[in-house]
Parts: sequence; C-alpha cells; structure tokens
Amino acid sequence: MILHINRRIRELKATNVVSILADPDDPLLPDRSVNRFFFSDSWHHIENQTKYLALMKKMLKPGGEIVMIDFHKKESPIGPPLQMRIAREDLIKQMEANGFRLAKEHTFLPYQYFLLFAPK
Repeated sequence: MILHINRRIRELKATNVVSILADPDDPLLPDRSVNRFFFSDSWHHIENQTKYLALMKKMLKPGGEIVMIDFHKKESPIGPPLQMRIAREDLIKQMEANGFRLAKEHTFLPYQYFLLFAPK
C-alpha cells in the first residue's frame, strides 16, 4: 500500500500527503500534528488499542478527531466474520474510557456505523 500511495502522490503531484510506514503499535507521528485519524474496518487489527489511543490523543491537534467506520456486530451479506467485528456500543465505551467523547454519528451506511470522536 505504501508503494501504491507513493505512486499516486507522485502522479497527482500532491503536496499535502505524506506516507509513513509506521510500527503496528505506534503511528510514529509528532505530538499535536494530526487533524484526523481515519479507521475503516480496521480497528480490530490494532493489538494494544489502549496504548494506541493514548498515542493518538497526544498526536491530535486541538480540534482534531478520530473517525471510526466499522461493521455492526450482526450478520450481514458483506463484511468480515462476526468475531472480527466490534459492537458500536463497545467501541463508544472503549473510546470514552480512554478520554474521548462521541462528537457526531452518521447513519447512512447500511451495514456499518460511522462515528466521530473528539478528546474530552
């Protein structure tokens, strides 16, 4: 994916995108440098989520947010196996326990929830 995104950056002559090959447990970004973290169907791949949330909280700029899109924890015609899904309510509890609040929710996706979190 890094190679692909780097090619696209070059093709588009984009100057506002930088790819980083980060560690699985650390985004490797400076404190107060990120406007928005975006996770789509991937939060379950983060092993130490509590540690990762603490790092992201430090890395967010004032007014920054974390976007989480994931499949509802119920059967659907598409998506990952049920055991890989995180229930919406459980994710909200986890985020609140780690210093975030639900700032906004979109409900237009048929099989997924779309949540925006901000630091408390």
